[in-house]
Amino acid sequence: MTQYDITLRDGLPTEMQTLLRDLPRDGWEAHPNFARATRNWMGAHLKFRALGDALQGDAEAFLDGALPQDRYAERLAHGGHALVQHLHGHHSWEDRQFFPELEAADPRFTRGLEMLETDHVALDGLLDDLTRQGNRVVQLATLAPDQMAEEARPMRDTLERLNGFLARHLNDEEDLVVPIVLHHRLRG
Repeated sequence: MTQYDITLRDGLPTEMQTLLRDLPRDGWEAHPNFARATRNWMGAHLKFRALGDALQGDAEAFLDGALPQDRYAERLAHGGHALVQHLHGHHSWEDRQFFPELEAADPRFTRGLEMLETDHVALDGLLDDLTRQGNRVVQLATLAPDQMAEEARPMRDTLERLNGFLARHLNDEEDLVVPIVLHHRLRG
């Protein structure tokens, strides 16, 4: 497996944009092979972005004193759990089912799919950090509310890294996957 440095990558590598050049993002919705399954898959990505942004906004609002401790802990517990569980489930499905299907349809994209799987490993690490930090902040809401802000700061920073990573990863994933799906009439 080829190793990709996710910290240096800014967008889908040029050599992986073969079909994207022929099937650019602005034409996907109108393409006759753009099926409901693809729209739903991309809709899940939109929800991940929105939930990550909401969690980061809540952390910032709490640290600014605009969101009470108990409300913040409640929103963090619910939203953090949802984001972590749904991302793990989504990426597990992609790695086990969806990506092998794409690779079988177009072996030229094996390197791109390896790159996305490398991203998923890095994402697992970020989600583990978020889980550990989020659980600590939620526990402090009951055990030592005066310490919540101290623990919420690094968690907010983790959310900022996670959201930046997700923005790049999900865009790369869509830019690689959707043209394959359209070109090979998959998931229709």
